[in-house]
Amino acid sequence: MFLTDVELGEIKAFRRRLHQNPEVSGEEAQTAAFVNDQLALTRPDRIVVGIGGHGLAAVYDGEARGPTVLIRAELDGLPIRETSDFAHRSRVPGKGHLCGHDGHMAILMALATGLGQKRPAAGRAILMFQPAEENGAGAAAVLADPKFAMLTPDMSLSLHNFPGVRLGHVLLREGPVNCASRGMKIILKGKTSHASYPEHGVAPTFATARLLGELTALGNNGPLGPDYSLVTVTHARLGEPAFGISPGEAHIWATLRTLTDDAMAALVSCAEELVHAEANAGQLKVEISYEDVFRQCYNSAEAVDELKRALEDEGVSYDSASSHLPMKASEDFGLFRTVAPSAMFFLGAGEDHPQLHNPDYDFPDELIAIGSRVFMRAIRNILG
Repeated sequence: MFLTDVELGEIKAFRRRLHQNPEVSGEEAQTAAFVNDQLALTRPDRIVVGIGGHGLAAVYDGEARGPTVLIRAELDGLPIRETSDFAHRSRVPGKGHLCGHDGHMAILMALATGLGQKRPAAGRAILMFQPAEENGAGAAAVLADPKFAMLTPDMSLSLHNFPGVRLGHVLLREGPVNCASRGMKIILKGKTSHASYPEHGVAPTFATARLLGELTALGNNGPLGPDYSLVTVTHARLGEPAFGISPGEAHIWATLRTLTDDAMAALVSCAEELVHAEANAGQLKVEISYEDVFRQCYNSAEAVDELKRALEDEGVSYDSASSHLPMKASEDFGLFRTVAPSAMFFLGAGEDHPQLHNPDYDFPDELIAIGSRVFMRAIRNILG
């Protein structure tokens, strides 16, 4: 390990302080300020702040020219109440670091400590703390920010902890690893009437009832191959909570999910066609919008090869043919592949560990040393 036990203890304390003070997507100002203060202690060549919102990046320059390697972690927590009873549990009501982003940040802070002590021989190592991963907005905002132009990497790497897999064991494969997904919001608009004279209004009742089933039926929820699709209705509301008014408006929320971006485009087209057909048949106006838009996450061969070499050099066990991958869950890291080769590996959090987004989840501190070792080895292998 490139850090002492004392330094690792400090990183562990850093992680636990983050865990106590979670901020959700787009609101990570205090988290970013705390990370900035800690990064400054490692004396990077520069820290770029305010990237894509509250994002920030620490840059460590080598002495010679060379490629740029970017390692990414996430700043945001979740709007979920934590139910754990350990001392470092969340102090913020209704919010928690229940996906492990506090641990991912700790891994990058361990890298910062090591890079502060020994710069790469060539090129640049960039530690990117990205905002707003949980709602899918962060990576797109970072890449669109003019400040990112000065940070453009030649390769991007990341990880995610993975409950259900043996502690410290890695899952890594080339190709698709996370699904594309998006939240579809549908508003059907008609006209209210007195409940005793519904014929004088235009109610979206029957269109709503049909769409709940028809949208769900668009997905096959089959094997995770190129034709995989899933539509999950997550919310529906018809009219007002009153007995004297026939409904004039309905809201339907549905999550669309596919393995590939091309399949998502086709699914969106089918869903929109279905909604418009029902709206026209019911003489309804319709509004469709999208939130939480995630592109597919696809691991590039070049980046996977570098991670495999680092895992083997560090003696970390890994599996390239696990039934756990690809995942149905989404990850916005996939957008970094539009800039340069990229790959994410999945670090086992324990076979019986609480699942991600569970109210009793906590990141295992043992993974800080393992994850940072792998990333540091990749940096040294590429940059020297």
